[in-house]
Amino acid sequence: MANTPQARKRIRRNDRRATINHNRVSRIRTFVKKVELAIGSGDKTAAAAALAAAQPELAKGVAKGVLHKNTVARKFSRLTKAVLALA
Repeated sequence: MANTPQARKRIRRNDRRATINHNRVSRIRTFVKKVELAIGSGDKTAAAAALAAAQPELAKGVAKGVLHKNTVARKFSRLTKAVLALA
């Protein structure tokens, strides 16, 4: 257990940040799932719209430090490729 006032404060701050970061990652996953569902249904216009909505959220996740930039680049690439493959 934390013994110093600063360590106690740090624990409180870490708990607050963990909640915020969890919510942010959850929101990003929801956007990605919407793209994947649109791809699965075969609707190219819906998939493209969902991808356009998901890209800024993923980029914000990188900017805020909750996701690694290469992870997001990989997701961008795979989702874009899947949307373009729809006929």
